[in-house]
Amino acid sequence: MSKTINSISDLIEILKTDFESFNEDIWFRGQSNFSWKLFPGLMRLSEAPSEGTLLTRFKQSAGMLINASPKDDFDWLFLMQHYGVPTRLLDWTESPLTALYFAVIEEENDDFDAALWSLKPTELNKIANISTSEKNFIPSFDDDELKMYSVEKLSSNPRNKLAPIATIATRNSPRIQAQLGVFTIHHLDNKSIEEFCANEEVCKYKVPADSRENIRKELELLSINKFTLFPELSSIGETLKKGLK
Repeated sequence: MSKTINSISDLIEILKTDFESFNEDIWFRGQSNFSWKLFPGLMRLSEAPSEGTLLTRFKQSAGMLINASPKDDFDWLFLMQHYGVPTRLLDWTESPLTALYFAVIEEENDDFDAALWSLKPTELNKIANISTSEKNFIPSFDDDELKMYSVEKLSSNPRNKLAPIATIATRNSPRIQAQLGVFTIHHLDNKSIEEFCANEEVCKYKVPADSRENIRKELELLSINKFTLFPELSSIGETLKKGLK
């Protein structure tokens, strides 16, 4: 049975008891519906075009709208993810409060239990045979471990199917910095992350539907809100508008 989070104090108790003896990184992800699995956006589509096709079409229209051209296809994937295009990337955060915000913020889903996921990134990477003597090593998109996950490699060798891996990237936007963003990236195996795991690499906690509003209020008291997580002009306008009667 999954543990239940009805308040931020429940979250703190879970973190203290479940991860007291684990001294490496822990990542978190919030999802509005408890039944949803850990699939990246591209793999949630029933009839998805190839990622290469999406990338080509995105480049076609985005080229003249950006100040500096991304240095490689991974940078293009980050840009696509940032603007809502489905990719093989799945967003995680190093902040449990940020993840809890994303679990409860969508009021249109208030009839559903939400989920807060935790992930041990170094343990997940061992499934993909990424393990070193260096404590808490997590590869970046510039490292050799990620070469087989590039768009080019996937299109040139579609038969190999590797496990998803946890990776870090340069936080090159105010949004990803504010959210302490990190990522997992899938290869070609169309399985959710939890289906690869067997030894508590991931853990799922339930946020009951009737606790969502209370948790939103607690997060607001701690200044975990739209503006602090999306430090952009549009967030200021939305926040001011929300306060008007």
